[in-house]
Amino acid sequence: MVLKTNIENGILKIVLNRPEVFNSFNKEMAIELQNALDEANENEVIRCVILTGEGKAFCAGQDLGEATHPNGPELKSIVRDHYNPIILRLRSIEKPIIAAVNGVAAGAGANIALACDLVIAKESASFIQAFSKIGLIPDSGGTFLLPRLIGQQKALALMITGDKVPARQAEEMNMIYKTVADENFEEEVSKLAMNLAAMPTRGIGLTKKAVNMSWSNTLETQLDLEEELQTMAGKTDDFKEGVSAFLEKRKPNFTGK
Repeated sequence: MVLKTNIENGILKIVLNRPEVFNSFNKEMAIELQNALDEANENEVIRCVILTGEGKAFCAGQDLGEATHPNGPELKSIVRDHYNPIILRLRSIEKPIIAAVNGVAAGAGANIALACDLVIAKESASFIQAFSKIGLIPDSGGTFLLPRLIGQQKALALMITGDKVPARQAEEMNMIYKTVADENFEEEVSKLAMNLAAMPTRGIGLTKKAVNMSWSNTLETQLDLEEELQTMAGKTDDFKEGVSAFLEKRKPNFTGK
């Protein structure tokens, strides 16, 4: 079983489960992750997603044994059919997705983490744009996402050098949301996921959509989009509940609808 999944309290937990190879991706795991993300998108019970790794690593990127095997998929297919669909799903699913980085995140593994909405990492974890070490370029959205997170020069430097970035440094350069002590990691991830799952899911999804589209919109186009999405948010049950709770001075009970 190369992927483990569990749904509890509105949270879908997806665990990359190839610890013997530091959770590096093969075709089977890539397709299973795509299917799990489809489930997250379609199942209304799911209001938050956690993506993490089994064992010591989050994900070491591509399984190079598969990539170089005479009967394995071609590099073009690996990028086009394995990783690109994963990144597009992570960015388009209108529910909060947490990357819980429990260890090293290298190559495609690093960029899959960065494509999630919130990245929380163990203090002992690290991020590596390892592609240059084998003569490749960053894929899985890395050349798009990383410069937007930390700036072009810093991003390019990390891509060229392949330097390891410890989690605390990644937080300081705004690459990730938060770093926590190893001993508090599981508790902090669970607390964050529970909070997000109890929030107005539809509104969060529309916020995510607005931010995604802002990368290519003009200000005028973005203002029009905000008007459109705000109108949609105003028609949700959660908006009505939020206003009622505010006026009644009580805690809201959001349903994600």
